[in-house]
Amino acid sequence: QLRLTEEEKRLLALEGVTLPGALPLTQAEERLLKKVRRKIRNKQSAQDSRRRKKEYLDGLESRAAACSALNQELRKKVQELEKSNGSLLRQLQALIKETSTKPAQTGTCVLV
Repeated sequence: QLRLTEEEKRLLALEGVTLPGALPLTQAEERLLKKVRRKIRNKQSAQDSRRRKKEYLDGLESRAAACSALNQELRKKVQELEKSNGSLLRQLQALIKETSTKPAQTGTCVLV
């Protein structure tokens, strides 16, 4: 006995074909059945492909969001370090200026 799935029955009806419930089938009926089953496999394959693509894109989007967040954090850190660096540079320049205006001190060195 020939057993068809609901999807096979639906596609056969769209083709305008009804298959007998018993085997054997004629060559033309076998070709139609193979064609319908191939369409079903192709449809399933296309659905799987779309699902995999969606999962891949979702993964890329989440990675992009994570990278953007990390990039933002790093930008803030760079700004803080530049600010700190500028402050330290000003302090160094003030110390250099202060030490260059003092007169040189003379001292005694003893060699033993």
